[in-house]
Amino acid sequence: MSSLGVGVSPGNVAVYHGSNLKVIDRRVRLAELTLRCLICGLAVVSAVLIGTDTQVREFFTIKKRAKFTDMKALVFLVIANGIAAGYSLVQVLRCVLSMVKGTVLFNKPLAWAIFSGDQVMTYMTLSAVAAAIQSGLFAQFGQTELQWMKTCDLYPKFCNQVGEGVASSLLSCLSMVVLSAISAYGLFRLYGDNKEKSSGRW
Repeated sequence: MSSLGVGVSPGNVAVYHGSNLKVIDRRVRLAELTLRCLICGLAVVSAVLIGTDTQVREFFTIKKRAKFTDMKALVFLVIANGIAAGYSLVQVLRCVLSMVKGTVLFNKPLAWAIFSGDQVMTYMTLSAVAAAIQSGLFAQFGQTELQWMKTCDLYPKFCNQVGEGVASSLLSCLSMVVLSAISAYGLFRLYGDNKEKSSGRW
């Protein structure tokens, strides 16, 4: 190490050991932890709102109960939210452990696994939300060409609660998109010029 704070690598190439990269790493890890906690919370809220939603209407002497299992898109959304919440919880524990130890080695196989998992969760949740929104639009506005009636006129409470669940899931999905960018940064920085500077730490 020279007096200028510049180290010399075995190949006699000057390498700067500044603290800026550590500060950035700390902020990225904090942002990742915050997003994962947010995703986990929103996914649980969405699954609970939709999974417990029900409304009974009485037509003369016949009682008809509306529940989320009547729409396959909502079933898919509840399952997707459950998987996303479980995955996020596991990743939150990993992030906390990493921040507590402070020097957890972040290698390429682990980075690829996290990046791939985040991508799968994002696309799965995105497709589930899109399907639920489409089904919700049919329930809200009907489809006169196919003679589909507006079911939300019959079950307003059920539709309102489903809408809240879908909105929560949409926020979770948008957070996953941002998180995917963070995990992509964490992966591809290992292949960049900074891999010597970061010493493989995340």
